[in-house]
Amino acid sequence: MIKRSSGVLMPMTSLPSPYGVGTMGKEAFSFVDFLADAGQKYWQLLPLGPTSYGDSPYQSFSSFAGNPYLIDLDLLAEEGLLSTEEIQSRDWGDNPARVDYGKLYEGRFPLLRLAFERGREPLREAFEAFCRENDSWLSNYALFMAVKGFFGMRSWQEWPDREIRNHRPDAVRRYTEQLREEIDFYRFVQFLFFRQWKALKQYAKEKGILFIGDIPIYVAMDSADIWAEPQFFQLNADGYPQEVSGVPPDDFNDDGQLWGNPLYNWDRMKEDGFGWWIRRIEGIVKLYDVIRIDHFRGLESYWAVPFGEKTAKNGRWRTGPGMALVGVLTSWFNETEFIAEDLGYTTAAVDKLLKDSGLPRMKVLEFGFYSDSEADHIPHRCQENSTCYIGTHDNEPVHGWLKTLSRKDHSYASRYMHITSGEGWCWGMIRTGMATASRLFVAQMQDLLELGGDARMNTPGTDSGHWQWRMLPGAADSELAAKLRGYTETYCRMEKRKPQAEEPEASEE
Repeated sequence: MIKRSSGVLMPMTSLPSPYGVGTMGKEAFSFVDFLADAGQKYWQLLPLGPTSYGDSPYQSFSSFAGNPYLIDLDLLAEEGLLSTEEIQSRDWGDNPARVDYGKLYEGRFPLLRLAFERGREPLREAFEAFCRENDSWLSNYALFMAVKGFFGMRSWQEWPDREIRNHRPDAVRRYTEQLREEIDFYRFVQFLFFRQWKALKQYAKEKGILFIGDIPIYVAMDSADIWAEPQFFQLNADGYPQEVSGVPPDDFNDDGQLWGNPLYNWDRMKEDGFGWWIRRIEGIVKLYDVIRIDHFRGLESYWAVPFGEKTAKNGRWRTGPGMALVGVLTSWFNETEFIAEDLGYTTAAVDKLLKDSGLPRMKVLEFGFYSDSEADHIPHRCQENSTCYIGTHDNEPVHGWLKTLSRKDHSYASRYMHITSGEGWCWGMIRTGMATASRLFVAQMQDLLELGGDARMNTPGTDSGHWQWRMLPGAADSELAAKLRGYTETYCRMEKRKPQAEEPEASEE
């Protein structure tokens, strides 16, 4: 069980670096130091998988693979796999506060290919051991990416060779032989990713920092997961979905949200003992210490939208697996902590599933101060078995959120939280969240830095301009760590250190 503690939500991509995006290098280790100095227990991340069109970490080419963008280039240079001149010769963009994914795509992969050419022989023994250990997913992923590149990066449903499109064994063997060099490249990139991640995670553990990570409830249509095991998804004979994922219209969006992911064939998964999910979680626990199950309410019932619809309006509710799946996961992974992301449209059945599962639910303070809502997220309703956030990656930072409040709600929130000009709104809400009964409190890094709405990570229901915010170098300094530590200590969210036993006095002869 998670003890009373706190953490910071900070995407890996948002760390500073001179190479266009945050990585698992020096700045990641420094951020671990910052968290430890600030008395935090958890670093919450967004999914770490390789991203596709749109750059969303929730739409990945694989549920198991790591994002090549997060591999630190300086660490590769220290190993002699790249030169500093080669790294600096690339154009990584000129705005240190934003990620330029176009320049990343153009500049990153040529360098990784150089590292592959130089490293595969000197590192062959460790590389081959990694491939053997991860063969259950790595072979399909590497083949998927190699074939995808061979066919111009088109989605797998558009590959002109029907046999490999349908993952036929003869075609798999043929393309595995034909594209062996390219397959080895994608394997080697994953080897580099997980080697760097292992080092970072070990360092964090030594500093007392644990990782919280999301498991997206759905997987991307254009992914190795669906291509290799289509029987577990609701697809027609041509590999296209019959219905797709989304959420219904609500007070925030009249059209709902059309996510477009294929839906699971829950009957088939249940017949298989939910083996697909067990394998998926086995991959996730290699990355994270605590797993946040995205869109948990979709396990009770989910919104299914006919394929081809332009909005989510015309969907329907369909029954999910409920405790049949949740019980398998919590019993199979009984030493892993889970958090249920239960936001959105809820029902008595969803509440029952949460209660039966025993998992902590989420509370978001920004949702608690709208007078036209039921205020389930107001601080005095944050029960102990919950995780309290000011906002998540889908919400405005505090200074952006304030602009959405009516004058009445603004006044009420100010009175409720005792906001003063000296402390300010961001730290007033950090104090409020720290003081709740929730076992775990998590703040966005943007709010620690008191940034505005332009630092928002994602706006659900819109198509572009997301996942780009980055922290400027030097922002997470010792002064900020000391300030956060003070709040953390005040509200008893730091582990008490056991007093060291006094050395016995030496006896006289």
